[in-house]
Amino acid sequence: MIVAERKPIAELLDMIQDFDRIMILGCRGCVSVCSAGGAREVEILATLLRLGRQQAGKPVTILEETLVRQCDKEYIDSMAQWDGQYEAVLSMACGVGVNFIANLRPTTRVLPAVNTSFFGGSAEQGIWTEQCAGCGNCILHLTGGLCPVARCAKSLMNGPCGGSVAGHCEIHAEVPCIWQLIHDRLARTAGQEQLLKVAPIRDWRSAGHGGPRQVVRDDLTV
Repeated sequence: MIVAERKPIAELLDMIQDFDRIMILGCRGCVSVCSAGGAREVEILATLLRLGRQQAGKPVTILEETLVRQCDKEYIDSMAQWDGQYEAVLSMACGVGVNFIANLRPTTRVLPAVNTSFFGGSAEQGIWTEQCAGCGNCILHLTGGLCPVARCAKSLMNGPCGGSVAGHCEIHAEVPCIWQLIHDRLARTAGQEQLLKVAPIRDWRSAGHGGPRQVVRDDLTV
């Protein structure tokens, strides 16, 4: 899932200082799972912003709403029901949601309420870790299902660097070296032969450096 964190309240208050009526728009997708932008977080943020504006002597009217997703046209189109009730939308979705609103509602002022962090999963209660970089050319079949692109500080493709110590990263000493984990996993699963294969120079164009990416499924298009 996409993991995000709410922006600091001071930054959000500065962002909305010129508006008297705003809509805080949550998303029941990824940001709800990581407790950054679901209905509960909308309610909390609305309370904090009202208090902040009251203390500044400039009360604000806040409309609180949540969509099933902010990354689908059908749900963005439903925002028409609230037209005229706000001057700006403070989106609690990831950056995709903010972009979708901006794309599909060209006259709507839309502002980001969260910082989109990474693609990750829940390691334990309240902790999310990055697992995937969305690089567009998956090599997990060669690395035991563990991603060196996202989980190596240097995105090395052919084993650990010379700085790893006792199985830990030289950049972040508290983080296990992903290539140590790859080696151990391949050894446990009889996949050691994969370690003998030299990965070719990586073509990073699939990672998005050539501009926005798009996936088209002809069998699903109308």
